Amino acid sequence: MEAPPLPPDFSWKTLPRQWPLNSSMIPLPTGPPADIPRIQHKPTKETPVERFKRQKRLAAVKNSFKHSWNGYKKNAWLQDEVQPLSGGYKNGFGGWGATLVDSLDTLWIMDMKKEFEQAVDALKHLDFTMSPSQSISVFETTIRYVGGLLSAYDLSEERYPILLEKAIQLGDMLYASFDTPNNMPVVGHWNWLKAAKGDLQSAPSNALSADIGSLSLEFTRLTQLTGDPKYYDAIQRIMNAFEASQDTTRLPGMWPVSLDARKLDFTNDRVFTLGAMADSLYEYFPKQYLLLNGRDKQTQHMYEKSMAVAKEHLFYRPLNPQNLDLLISGSVRQIGAGYDRKSEGQHLTCFVGGMVGLGAMIFDTPEDLDTARQLTDGCVWAYESTPSGMMPEIFEAIPCTDDEDCKWSEERWYKGLVMAVHRVINTSTRSLKEQAQAIIDKGRLPLGFAKVVDSRYYLRPEAIESVFYMYRITGDKAWQDKAWKMFQAIDSHARTDIAYAVVQDVRDEQSQLTDTMESFWTGETLKYFYLIFSDPDLVSLDEFVLNTEAHPLRRPST
Repeated sequence: MEAPPLPPDFSWKTLPRQWPLNSSMIPLPTGPPADIPRIQHKPTKETPVERFKRQKRLAAVKNSFKHSWNGYKKNAWLQDEVQPLSGGYKNGFGGWGATLVDSLDTLWIMDMKKEFEQAVDALKHLDFTMSPSQSISVFETTIRYVGGLLSAYDLSEERYPILLEKAIQLGDMLYASFDTPNNMPVVGHWNWLKAAKGDLQSAPSNALSADIGSLSLEFTRLTQLTGDPKYYDAIQRIMNAFEASQDTTRLPGMWPVSLDARKLDFTNDRVFTLGAMADSLYEYFPKQYLLLNGRDKQTQHMYEKSMAVAKEHLFYRPLNPQNLDLLISGSVRQIGAGYDRKSEGQHLTCFVGGMVGLGAMIFDTPEDLDTARQLTDGCVWAYESTPSGMMPEIFEAIPCTDDEDCKWSEERWYKGLVMAVHRVINTSTRSLKEQAQAIIDKGRLPLGFAKVVDSRYYLRPEAIESVFYMYRITGDKAWQDKAWKMFQAIDSHARTDIAYAVVQDVRDEQSQLTDTMESFWTGETLKYFYLIFSDPDLVSLDEFVLNTEAHPLRRPST
Protein backbone atom coordinates (compact mmCIF):
# COMPACT_ATOMS: atom_id res chain seq x y z
CA MET A 1 0.00 0.00 0.00
CA GLU A 2 1.37 3.40 -0.99
CA ALA A 3 1.76 6.12 1.61
CA PRO A 4 -0.65 9.09 1.35
CA PRO A 5 0.81 12.34 -0.01
CA LEU A 6 2.07 15.08 2.28
CA PRO A 7 0.47 18.55 2.35
CA PRO A 8 1.68 20.84 -0.48
CA ASP A 9 3.41 23.20 1.93
CA PHE A 10 5.21 20.44 3.87
CA SER A 11 8.99 20.78 4.31
CA TRP A 12 11.38 18.43 6.09
CA LYS A 13 13.85 21.29 6.49
CA THR A 14 11.43 23.33 8.61
CA LEU A 15 9.85 20.40 10.46
CA PRO A 16 10.10 21.28 14.17
CA ARG A 17 11.99 18.85 16.40
CA GLN A 18 9.93 17.02 19.00
CA TRP A 19 13.07 16.36 21.05
CA PRO A 20 15.41 19.38 21.13
CA LEU A 21 19.13 18.65 20.97
CA ASN A 22 20.63 18.08 24.39
CA SER A 23 23.72 20.15 23.58
CA SER A 24 25.03 22.59 20.98
CA MET A 25 25.83 21.42 17.45
CA ILE A 26 29.10 19.54 17.04
CA PRO A 27 31.04 21.29 14.25
CA LEU A 28 33.38 19.75 11.71
CA PRO A 29 36.87 19.42 13.21
CA THR A 30 39.27 22.20 12.34
CA GLY A 31 43.01 22.71 12.57
CA PRO A 32 45.88 21.47 10.45
CA PRO A 33 45.33 18.26 8.47
CA ALA A 34 47.30 15.12 9.25
CA ASP A 35 50.26 14.18 7.08
CA ILE A 36 48.58 11.21 5.42
CA PRO A 37 50.95 9.02 3.37
CA ARG A 38 50.31 8.30 -0.30
CA ILE A 39 47.93 5.37 -0.75
CA GLN A 40 48.28 4.38 -4.39
CA HIS A 41 51.33 2.74 -5.88
CA LYS A 42 53.07 4.93 -8.41
CA PRO A 43 52.21 3.39 -11.79
CA THR A 44 54.94 1.84 -13.88
CA LYS A 45 55.10 2.06 -17.65
CA GLU A 46 53.22 -0.78 -19.32
CA THR A 47 54.23 -2.54 -22.51
CA PRO A 48 51.98 -2.42 -25.60
CA VAL A 49 51.02 -6.05 -24.96
CA GLU A 50 50.06 -5.27 -21.34
CA ARG A 51 48.04 -2.25 -22.45
CA PHE A 52 46.18 -4.26 -25.08
CA LYS A 53 45.30 -7.00 -22.57
CA ARG A 54 44.17 -4.50 -19.95
CA GLN A 55 42.04 -2.50 -22.37
CA LYS A 56 40.44 -5.66 -23.74
CA ARG A 57 39.42 -6.64 -20.21
CA LEU A 58 38.21 -3.11 -19.54
CA ALA A 59 35.98 -3.25 -22.61
CA ALA A 60 34.52 -6.59 -21.54
CA VAL A 61 33.52 -5.18 -18.14
CA LYS A 62 31.99 -2.11 -19.76
CA ASN A 63 29.97 -4.33 -22.10
CA SER A 64 28.61 -6.21 -19.11
CA PHE A 65 27.59 -2.95 -17.50
CA LYS A 66 25.93 -1.75 -20.72
CA HIS A 67 23.99 -5.02 -20.93
CA SER A 68 22.81 -4.63 -17.34
CA TRP A 69 21.99 -0.93 -17.71
CA ASN A 70 20.04 -1.44 -20.91
CA GLY A 71 18.08 -4.26 -19.31
CA TYR A 72 17.20 -2.00 -16.40
CA LYS A 73 16.38 0.96 -18.63
CA LYS A 74 14.11 -1.08 -20.90
CA ASN A 75 12.27 -3.03 -18.20
CA ALA A 76 12.43 -1.13 -14.91
CA TRP A 77 13.20 2.54 -15.55
CA LEU A 78 12.67 4.68 -12.41
CA GLN A 79 12.03 1.52 -10.36
CA ASP A 80 14.49 0.13 -7.82
CA GLU A 81 15.56 -3.11 -9.54
CA VAL A 82 15.05 -5.03 -12.74
CA GLN A 83 14.17 -8.72 -12.51
CA PRO A 84 16.75 -10.28 -14.85
CA LEU A 85 14.79 -13.43 -15.70
CA SER A 86 11.19 -12.24 -16.03
CA GLY A 87 11.79 -8.65 -17.10
CA GLY A 88 9.69 -7.32 -14.24
CA TYR A 89 10.80 -4.99 -11.47
CA LYS A 90 11.04 -4.79 -7.69
CA ASN A 91 10.82 -1.85 -5.30
CA GLY A 92 12.44 -2.68 -2.01
CA PHE A 93 14.53 0.43 -1.37
CA GLY A 94 12.11 3.31 -1.13
CA GLY A 95 10.90 3.15 -4.72
CA TRP A 96 13.13 6.00 -5.89
CA GLY A 97 14.96 4.16 -8.67
CA ALA A 98 17.75 2.58 -6.62
CA THR A 99 19.59 1.16 -9.64
CA LEU A 100 19.42 4.50 -11.44
CA VAL A 101 20.83 6.52 -8.54
CA ASP A 102 23.28 3.83 -7.44
CA SER A 103 24.73 3.69 -10.98
CA LEU A 104 25.10 7.42 -11.69
CA ASP A 105 28.78 7.50 -10.81
CA THR A 106 29.44 4.25 -12.71
CA LEU A 107 28.03 5.89 -15.84
CA TRP A 108 30.35 8.84 -15.34
CA ILE A 109 33.39 6.67 -14.61
CA MET A 110 32.76 4.56 -17.72
CA ASP A 111 32.49 7.73 -19.82
CA MET A 112 28.87 7.07 -20.70
CA LYS A 113 28.06 10.78 -20.50
CA LYS A 114 24.92 10.67 -22.67
CA GLU A 115 23.38 7.98 -20.47
CA PHE A 116 24.56 9.85 -17.38
CA GLU A 117 22.76 13.02 -18.42
CA GLN A 118 19.60 11.07 -19.26
CA ALA A 119 19.69 9.56 -15.77
CA VAL A 120 20.33 12.95 -14.15
CA ASP A 121 17.41 14.40 -16.10
CA ALA A 122 15.19 11.59 -14.83
CA LEU A 123 15.82 12.69 -11.24
CA LYS A 124 13.23 15.43 -11.67
CA HIS A 125 10.61 12.68 -11.71
CA LEU A 126 11.73 11.36 -8.30
CA ASP A 127 10.34 13.02 -5.19
CA PHE A 128 12.81 12.57 -2.36
CA THR A 129 10.56 14.23 0.21
CA MET A 130 8.33 11.16 0.47
CA SER A 131 8.39 7.49 -0.47
CA PRO A 132 5.79 5.14 -1.96
CA SER A 133 6.70 2.88 0.96
CA GLN A 134 5.44 3.73 4.42
CA SER A 135 8.75 2.72 5.97
CA ILE A 136 12.31 2.90 4.67
CA SER A 137 15.77 1.81 5.79
CA VAL A 138 17.78 4.84 6.88
CA PHE A 139 21.02 2.93 6.30
CA GLU A 140 20.22 1.64 2.81
CA THR A 141 18.78 4.98 1.75
CA THR A 142 21.89 6.77 2.95
CA ILE A 143 24.49 4.53 1.29
CA ARG A 144 22.67 3.93 -2.01
CA TYR A 145 20.88 7.22 -2.62
CA VAL A 146 22.64 9.98 -0.68
CA GLY A 147 26.01 8.42 -1.46
CA GLY A 148 25.09 7.94 -5.12
CA LEU A 149 23.91 11.53 -5.58
CA LEU A 150 26.89 13.08 -3.78
CA SER A 151 29.36 10.89 -5.65
CA ALA A 152 27.93 11.88 -9.02
CA TYR A 153 28.05 15.52 -7.90
CA ASP A 154 31.70 15.24 -6.84
CA LEU A 155 32.85 13.27 -9.89
CA SER A 156 31.15 15.65 -12.33
CA GLU A 157 32.87 18.57 -10.58
CA GLU A 158 29.59 20.08 -9.38
CA ARG A 159 28.27 20.72 -12.90
CA TYR A 160 24.80 19.33 -12.19
CA PRO A 161 23.21 21.22 -9.27
CA ILE A 162 20.18 18.90 -9.16
CA LEU A 163 22.41 16.15 -7.75
CA LEU A 164 23.20 18.15 -4.62
CA GLU A 165 19.63 19.49 -4.43
CA LYS A 166 18.23 15.95 -4.36
CA ALA A 167 20.87 14.82 -1.85
CA ILE A 168 19.87 17.69 0.46
CA GLN A 169 16.18 16.84 0.06
CA LEU A 170 16.88 13.30 1.10
CA GLY A 171 19.31 14.34 3.83
CA ASP A 172 16.68 16.59 5.37
CA MET A 173 14.16 13.76 5.29
CA LEU A 174 16.56 11.28 6.89
CA TYR A 175 17.61 13.86 9.50
CA ALA A 176 14.11 13.60 10.95
CA SER A 177 14.90 9.99 11.94
CA PHE A 178 17.34 11.41 14.52
CA ASP A 179 14.55 13.26 16.34
CA THR A 180 14.54 10.98 19.38
CA PRO A 181 15.15 11.50 23.12
CA ASN A 182 18.83 10.50 22.86
CA ASN A 183 19.36 11.74 19.28
CA MET A 184 20.03 8.22 17.98
CA PRO A 185 18.26 7.52 14.65
CA VAL A 186 15.32 5.21 14.04
CA VAL A 187 17.13 2.65 11.90
CA GLY A 188 15.82 -0.61 10.51
CA HIS A 189 12.31 0.25 9.36
CA TRP A 190 11.67 3.96 9.85
CA ASN A 191 8.06 5.11 9.49
CA TRP A 192 8.81 8.44 7.85
CA LEU A 193 5.12 9.33 7.57
CA LYS A 194 4.65 9.29 11.35
CA ALA A 195 7.71 11.48 11.70
CA ALA A 196 6.30 13.91 9.13
CA LYS A 197 3.08 14.14 11.15
CA GLY A 198 5.03 15.00 14.30
CA ASP A 199 4.51 11.71 16.14
CA LEU A 200 6.98 11.06 18.95
CA GLN A 201 9.60 8.48 18.06
CA SER A 202 12.50 6.76 19.77
CA ALA A 203 15.53 4.78 18.68
CA PRO A 204 14.99 1.00 18.48
CA SER A 205 15.83 -1.29 21.36
CA ASN A 206 17.32 -3.74 18.85
CA ALA A 207 19.44 -2.06 16.18
CA LEU A 208 22.12 -3.52 13.94
CA SER A 209 25.59 -2.07 14.43
CA ALA A 210 26.07 -1.56 10.69
CA ASP A 211 22.72 0.20 10.33
CA ILE A 212 23.37 2.79 12.99
CA GLY A 213 27.14 3.06 12.68
CA SER A 214 27.55 3.46 8.91
CA LEU A 215 26.08 6.87 8.13
CA SER A 216 29.15 9.01 8.77
CA LEU A 217 30.69 9.45 5.31
CA GLU A 218 27.56 10.60 3.54
CA PHE A 219 26.34 12.91 6.32
CA THR A 220 29.82 14.39 6.78
CA ARG A 221 30.07 15.10 3.05
CA LEU A 222 26.67 16.79 3.14
CA THR A 223 27.94 19.16 5.82
CA GLN A 224 31.17 19.77 3.90
CA LEU A 225 29.25 20.69 0.74
CA THR A 226 26.41 22.69 2.30
CA GLY A 227 27.99 24.23 5.39
CA ASP A 228 25.01 23.03 7.43
CA PRO A 229 26.43 21.45 10.62
CA LYS A 230 23.33 19.40 11.46
CA TYR A 231 24.27 16.41 9.31
CA TYR A 232 27.74 16.00 10.80
CA ASP A 233 26.41 16.72 14.29
CA ALA A 234 23.90 13.89 13.90
CA ILE A 235 26.43 11.19 13.04
CA GLN A 236 29.14 12.44 15.38
CA ARG A 237 26.83 11.81 18.32
CA ILE A 238 26.65 8.20 17.16
CA MET A 239 30.43 7.93 16.92
CA ASN A 240 30.82 9.37 20.41
CA ALA A 241 28.42 6.75 21.77
CA PHE A 242 30.31 3.93 20.04
CA GLU A 243 33.65 5.24 21.28
CA ALA A 244 32.38 5.49 24.87
CA SER A 245 31.24 1.85 24.77
CA GLN A 246 34.23 0.28 23.00
CA ASP A 247 35.94 -1.07 26.09
CA THR A 248 32.78 -2.27 27.86
CA THR A 249 31.26 -4.75 25.40
CA ARG A 250 31.39 -8.51 25.87
CA LEU A 251 34.44 -8.50 23.57
CA PRO A 252 36.19 -5.29 24.59
CA GLY A 253 37.50 -3.39 21.59
CA MET A 254 34.73 -4.53 19.23
CA TRP A 255 30.97 -4.03 19.09
CA PRO A 256 28.37 -6.80 18.85
CA VAL A 257 26.10 -7.38 15.87
CA SER A 258 23.23 -5.59 17.62
CA LEU A 259 22.70 -3.06 20.38
CA ASP A 260 19.95 -1.33 22.30
CA ALA A 261 20.06 2.10 20.65
CA ARG A 262 17.33 3.40 22.97
CA LYS A 263 19.39 2.82 26.12
CA LEU A 264 22.77 2.81 24.35
CA ASP A 265 23.41 -0.63 25.81
CA PHE A 266 26.03 -2.64 23.90
CA THR A 267 26.08 -5.67 26.21
CA ASN A 268 22.95 -7.65 25.29
CA ASP A 269 24.40 -9.32 22.19
CA ARG A 270 27.21 -11.88 22.45
CA VAL A 271 28.06 -12.25 18.71
CA PHE A 272 30.96 -10.37 17.13
CA THR A 273 31.92 -10.34 13.45
CA LEU A 274 33.21 -8.17 10.65
CA GLY A 275 30.52 -9.71 8.46
CA ALA A 276 26.79 -9.30 8.04
CA MET A 277 25.05 -6.70 10.19
CA ALA A 278 28.32 -5.21 11.50
CA ASP A 279 30.61 -4.91 8.46
CA SER A 280 30.47 -1.27 7.35
CA LEU A 281 30.67 0.03 10.92
CA TYR A 282 34.35 -0.92 10.88
CA GLU A 283 34.88 -0.10 7.20
CA TYR A 284 33.94 3.54 7.81
CA PHE A 285 36.54 4.23 10.51
CA PRO A 286 39.61 4.67 8.25
CA LYS A 287 37.48 6.22 5.50
CA GLN A 288 36.00 8.84 7.84
CA TYR A 289 39.55 9.63 8.94
CA LEU A 290 40.44 10.26 5.30
CA LEU A 291 37.35 12.34 4.56
CA LEU A 292 38.23 14.61 7.48
CA ASN A 293 41.89 14.69 6.35
CA GLY A 294 42.98 13.21 9.67
CA ARG A 295 41.74 16.20 11.67
CA ASP A 296 39.87 13.89 14.05
CA LYS A 297 41.88 11.00 15.52
CA GLN A 298 38.81 9.37 17.05
CA THR A 299 38.13 7.01 14.17
CA GLN A 300 41.82 6.05 13.91
CA HIS A 301 41.84 4.97 17.55
CA MET A 302 38.54 3.08 17.17
CA TYR A 303 39.86 1.31 14.08
CA GLU A 304 43.22 0.34 15.54
CA LYS A 305 41.72 -0.96 18.77
CA SER A 306 39.06 -3.02 16.99
CA MET A 307 41.50 -4.51 14.48
CA ALA A 308 43.85 -5.65 17.26
CA VAL A 309 40.93 -7.64 18.69
CA ALA A 310 39.90 -8.97 15.26
CA LYS A 311 43.43 -10.27 14.66
CA GLU A 312 43.35 -12.13 17.95
CA HIS A 313 39.83 -13.54 17.87
CA LEU A 314 38.41 -13.49 14.32
CA PHE A 315 41.16 -14.10 11.76
CA TYR A 316 42.19 -17.71 11.20
CA ARG A 317 44.30 -19.72 8.77
CA PRO A 318 42.29 -22.25 6.75
CA LEU A 319 43.68 -25.65 5.81
CA ASN A 320 43.90 -25.66 2.01
CA PRO A 321 45.24 -28.10 -0.62
CA GLN A 322 47.58 -25.57 -2.21
CA ASN A 323 49.20 -24.69 1.15
CA LEU A 324 48.56 -21.02 0.40
CA ASP A 325 49.25 -18.42 3.07
CA LEU A 326 45.65 -17.36 3.70
CA LEU A 327 43.50 -15.73 6.35
CA ILE A 328 39.72 -15.73 6.70
CA SER A 329 37.69 -13.53 9.04
CA GLY A 330 35.25 -15.60 11.11
CA SER A 331 32.98 -14.73 14.02
CA VAL A 332 32.94 -15.32 17.78
CA ARG A 333 30.31 -15.76 20.44
CA GLN A 334 31.07 -14.86 24.03
CA ILE A 335 30.28 -17.82 26.30
CA GLY A 336 31.00 -17.49 29.99
CA ALA A 337 34.55 -16.30 30.45
CA GLY A 338 35.65 -17.36 26.98
CA TYR A 339 34.89 -17.06 23.29
CA ASP A 340 33.76 -19.67 20.79
CA ARG A 341 34.95 -18.94 17.26
CA LYS A 342 32.98 -20.05 14.23
CA SER A 343 35.41 -20.75 11.39
CA GLU A 344 33.15 -19.34 8.73
CA GLY A 345 33.75 -17.23 5.68
CA GLN A 346 31.16 -14.74 4.49
CA HIS A 347 31.28 -12.99 1.17
CA LEU A 348 30.33 -9.88 3.12
CA THR A 349 33.58 -10.08 5.12
CA CYS A 350 35.68 -10.06 1.97
CA PHE A 351 35.95 -6.27 2.18
CA VAL A 352 38.23 -6.69 5.20
CA GLY A 353 41.40 -7.26 3.17
CA GLY A 354 40.93 -3.95 1.36
CA MET A 355 40.09 -2.15 4.60
CA VAL A 356 43.21 -3.48 6.34
CA GLY A 357 45.31 -2.56 3.29
CA LEU A 358 43.91 0.97 3.32
CA GLY A 359 44.51 1.25 7.05
CA ALA A 360 48.09 0.01 6.62
CA MET A 361 48.81 2.84 4.21
CA ILE A 362 47.11 5.79 5.90
CA PHE A 363 48.17 4.84 9.44
CA ASP A 364 51.69 3.84 8.31
CA THR A 365 51.63 0.25 9.55
CA PRO A 366 53.29 -1.57 6.64
CA GLU A 367 53.30 -4.86 8.53
CA ASP A 368 49.50 -4.94 8.10
CA LEU A 369 49.87 -5.12 4.32
CA ASP A 370 50.75 -8.79 4.59
CA THR A 371 47.62 -9.38 6.68
CA ALA A 372 45.61 -7.55 4.02
CA ARG A 373 47.10 -9.75 1.31
CA GLN A 374 46.35 -12.94 3.26
CA LEU A 375 42.74 -11.89 3.86
CA THR A 376 42.18 -10.94 0.23
CA ASP A 377 43.78 -14.14 -1.01
CA GLY A 378 41.52 -16.08 1.36
CA CYS A 379 38.52 -14.82 -0.59
CA VAL A 380 40.20 -15.38 -3.97
CA TRP A 381 40.86 -18.97 -2.88
CA ALA A 382 37.17 -19.40 -1.99
CA TYR A 383 36.28 -18.25 -5.53
CA GLU A 384 38.79 -20.52 -7.23
CA SER A 385 37.86 -23.58 -5.14
CA THR A 386 34.31 -24.03 -6.44
CA PRO A 387 33.35 -25.68 -9.75
CA SER A 388 31.76 -22.43 -10.96
CA GLY A 389 34.66 -20.21 -9.91
CA MET A 390 32.46 -18.13 -7.59
CA MET A 391 32.50 -17.94 -3.83
CA PRO A 392 29.40 -18.99 -1.87
CA GLU A 393 27.60 -16.48 0.28
CA ILE A 394 28.61 -18.30 3.49
CA PHE A 395 30.83 -21.34 4.06
CA GLU A 396 32.94 -22.90 6.79
CA ALA A 397 36.55 -24.04 6.57
CA ILE A 398 38.91 -26.15 8.68
CA PRO A 399 41.08 -23.88 10.83
CA CYS A 400 44.70 -24.80 11.35
CA THR A 401 45.23 -25.54 15.01
CA ASP A 402 48.91 -24.64 14.74
CA ASP A 403 49.65 -21.37 12.96
CA GLU A 404 53.17 -22.54 12.21
CA ASP A 405 52.10 -25.89 10.78
CA CYS A 406 49.24 -25.64 8.30
CA LYS A 407 50.40 -28.22 5.79
CA TRP A 408 47.62 -29.91 3.84
CA SER A 409 46.87 -33.58 4.05
CA GLU A 410 43.64 -35.35 3.25
CA GLU A 411 43.76 -36.98 6.68
CA ARG A 412 43.81 -33.55 8.34
CA TRP A 413 40.85 -32.48 6.23
CA TYR A 414 38.98 -35.67 7.03
CA LYS A 415 39.61 -35.29 10.76
CA GLY A 416 38.50 -31.66 10.63
CA LEU A 417 35.30 -32.57 8.78
CA VAL A 418 34.31 -35.38 11.12
CA MET A 419 35.05 -33.31 14.22
CA ALA A 420 33.11 -30.36 12.81
CA VAL A 421 30.02 -32.51 12.22
CA HIS A 422 30.14 -35.21 14.88
CA ARG A 423 32.44 -33.64 17.50
CA VAL A 424 34.13 -37.04 17.89
CA ILE A 425 35.98 -39.52 15.68
CA ASN A 426 34.76 -43.11 15.96
CA THR A 427 36.42 -45.58 13.57
CA SER A 428 34.92 -48.72 15.09
CA THR A 429 32.27 -49.09 12.36
CA ARG A 430 33.54 -46.93 9.51
CA SER A 431 37.00 -45.66 8.66
CA LEU A 432 37.85 -41.97 8.99
CA LYS A 433 37.87 -41.64 5.20
CA GLU A 434 34.43 -43.25 4.88
CA GLN A 435 32.95 -40.95 7.52
CA ALA A 436 34.50 -37.90 5.88
CA GLN A 437 33.48 -38.95 2.38
CA ALA A 438 29.85 -39.19 3.48
CA ILE A 439 30.04 -35.57 4.71
CA ILE A 440 31.78 -34.45 1.50
CA ASP A 441 29.22 -36.15 -0.73
CA LYS A 442 26.23 -34.86 1.22
CA GLY A 443 27.53 -31.28 1.29
CA ARG A 444 29.12 -31.42 -2.18
CA LEU A 445 32.14 -29.84 -0.59
CA PRO A 446 35.08 -28.38 -2.49
CA LEU A 447 38.50 -29.39 -1.23
CA GLY A 448 39.27 -27.71 2.08
CA PHE A 449 35.68 -26.67 2.84
CA ALA A 450 33.91 -27.93 5.96
CA LYS A 451 30.41 -26.75 5.06
CA VAL A 452 28.55 -24.65 2.51
CA VAL A 453 25.99 -22.75 4.57
CA ASP A 454 24.57 -20.60 1.77
CA SER A 455 25.50 -21.70 -1.74
CA ARG A 456 24.41 -18.57 -3.61
CA TYR A 457 26.55 -16.00 -5.41
CA TYR A 458 24.57 -12.83 -4.92
CA LEU A 459 26.48 -10.60 -7.41
CA ARG A 460 28.24 -9.12 -4.40
CA PRO A 461 31.26 -6.78 -4.67
CA GLU A 462 33.26 -7.36 -1.49
CA ALA A 463 35.88 -9.75 -2.90
CA ILE A 464 36.65 -7.68 -6.00
CA GLU A 465 36.65 -4.60 -3.75
CA SER A 466 39.62 -5.94 -1.79
CA VAL A 467 41.37 -7.16 -4.93
CA PHE A 468 40.98 -3.62 -6.33
CA TYR A 469 42.45 -2.04 -3.20
CA MET A 470 45.37 -4.45 -3.18
CA TYR A 471 46.13 -3.69 -6.82
CA ARG A 472 45.93 0.08 -6.39
CA ILE A 473 48.09 -0.08 -3.24
CA THR A 474 50.78 -2.48 -4.50
CA GLY A 475 50.69 -2.14 -8.28
CA ASP A 476 51.11 -5.92 -8.53
CA LYS A 477 49.46 -6.98 -11.81
CA ALA A 478 48.81 -10.46 -10.41
CA TRP A 479 45.78 -8.91 -8.74
CA GLN A 480 44.42 -7.94 -12.16
CA ASP A 481 44.75 -11.55 -13.31
CA LYS A 482 42.86 -12.76 -10.23
CA ALA A 483 40.15 -10.18 -10.89
CA TRP A 484 39.82 -11.30 -14.51
CA LYS A 485 39.28 -14.93 -13.50
CA MET A 486 36.59 -13.81 -11.07
CA PHE A 487 34.88 -11.68 -13.70
CA GLN A 488 34.93 -14.44 -16.31
CA ALA A 489 33.32 -16.87 -13.86
CA ILE A 490 30.53 -14.44 -12.97
CA ASP A 491 29.96 -13.39 -16.58
CA SER A 492 29.66 -16.97 -17.80
CA HIS A 493 27.23 -18.11 -15.10
CA ALA A 494 25.12 -15.08 -14.11
CA ARG A 495 24.36 -13.40 -17.44
CA THR A 496 20.78 -13.52 -18.74
CA ASP A 497 19.11 -12.14 -21.85
CA ILE A 498 18.06 -9.11 -19.80
CA ALA A 499 20.86 -8.44 -17.31
CA TYR A 500 22.62 -10.55 -14.62
CA ALA A 501 21.03 -12.74 -11.96
CA VAL A 502 21.87 -14.31 -8.61
CA VAL A 503 23.41 -17.79 -8.97
CA GLN A 504 21.65 -20.26 -6.70
CA ASP A 505 24.45 -22.80 -6.19
CA VAL A 506 28.11 -22.10 -6.93
CA ARG A 507 28.86 -25.83 -6.56
CA ASP A 508 26.90 -26.47 -9.77
CA GLU A 509 28.35 -25.37 -13.12
CA GLN A 510 24.81 -25.41 -14.53
CA SER A 511 23.13 -23.76 -11.57
CA GLN A 512 19.70 -22.25 -11.74
CA LEU A 513 19.37 -18.50 -11.32
CA THR A 514 17.21 -16.32 -9.08
CA ASP A 515 15.18 -13.44 -10.52
CA THR A 516 17.14 -10.78 -8.61
CA MET A 517 19.72 -8.14 -9.48
CA GLU A 518 20.34 -5.68 -6.66
CA SER A 519 21.56 -2.20 -7.51
CA PHE A 520 25.04 -2.89 -6.11
CA TRP A 521 25.80 -5.03 -9.18
CA THR A 522 25.91 -1.95 -11.45
CA GLY A 523 26.65 0.54 -8.69
CA GLU A 524 29.50 -1.34 -7.05
CA THR A 525 30.60 -4.76 -8.33
CA LEU A 526 31.07 -3.81 -11.98
CA LYS A 527 32.58 -0.49 -10.94
CA TYR A 528 35.37 -2.24 -9.05
CA PHE A 529 35.97 -4.61 -11.97
CA TYR A 530 36.20 -1.60 -14.28
CA LEU A 531 38.49 0.43 -12.02
CA ILE A 532 40.99 -2.39 -11.55
CA PHE A 533 41.58 -2.42 -15.32
CA SER A 534 41.43 1.36 -15.77
CA ASP A 535 44.15 3.97 -15.58
CA PRO A 536 45.05 4.23 -11.85
CA ASP A 537 44.42 7.98 -11.96
CA LEU A 538 40.72 7.31 -12.54
CA VAL A 539 39.16 7.71 -9.09
CA SER A 540 42.50 7.85 -7.33
CA LEU A 541 42.44 6.67 -3.73
CA ASP A 542 44.55 9.72 -2.92
CA GLU A 543 41.72 12.01 -4.06
CA PHE A 544 38.53 10.12 -3.23
CA VAL A 545 37.05 8.04 -0.42
CA LEU A 546 34.71 5.24 -1.52
CA ASN A 547 31.70 4.56 0.68
CA THR A 548 30.38 1.08 1.39
CA GLU A 549 28.41 1.22 -1.88
CA ALA A 550 31.61 2.20 -3.78
CA HIS A 551 30.50 5.79 -4.31
CA PRO A 552 33.61 8.01 -4.54
CA LEU A 553 33.36 11.10 -2.33
CA ARG A 554 35.98 13.76 -2.93
CA ARG A 555 38.40 14.44 -0.11
CA PRO A 556 38.36 18.19 0.54
CA SER A 557 41.58 20.02 -0.27
CA THR A 558 43.79 20.41 2.76
